[in-house]
Amino acid sequence: MPHAKRTPAGEALSSLILDLFRLNSLLFTAGDRMVAGLGLTSARWQILGAIVAAERPQPVAWLARDLGAARQNVQRIVNDLQRDGLVSFETNPHHRRAQFVVLTEKGRQSFDSAMRLQLPWVNGLADGLALKDLEATSRVVSALRGRLEGSEEPDERA
Repeated sequence: MPHAKRTPAGEALSSLILDLFRLNSLLFTAGDRMVAGLGLTSARWQILGAIVAAERPQPVAWLARDLGAARQNVQRIVNDLQRDGLVSFETNPHHRRAQFVVLTEKGRQSFDSAMRLQLPWVNGLADGLALKDLEATSRVVSALRGRLEGSEEPDERA
């Protein structure tokens, strides 16, 4: 069997993935700089955002799932947030050991302050980009995420 090659779509997706890796790193660095004065990091801000976005209190494992992150990493950051008074733990009546993570008033204020800092930054970053291009990119990223969710190993089809 001859050496398999990427399809044109596979080649384009491979290039996109590399760009997304670089973009992710740059976004975390920019976020860290943006919220450093608030005592936050991008990772802490991201977890506060997941708590805010949740319709009801959730345990760490559910937050990790929603973020596509390792539970242990989320637990470590949630513990730091709790130590700093930004979140608290509440009893989960359905599971004694999996406590709910709840935003405190201090956590809400920190998150809201971060979002106020993010507003002019994200608007400036989007300036000059076509809305239809951003929406199409979002659809592609969402479709790729959907294909990968639940998959623990790369597809091994030949």
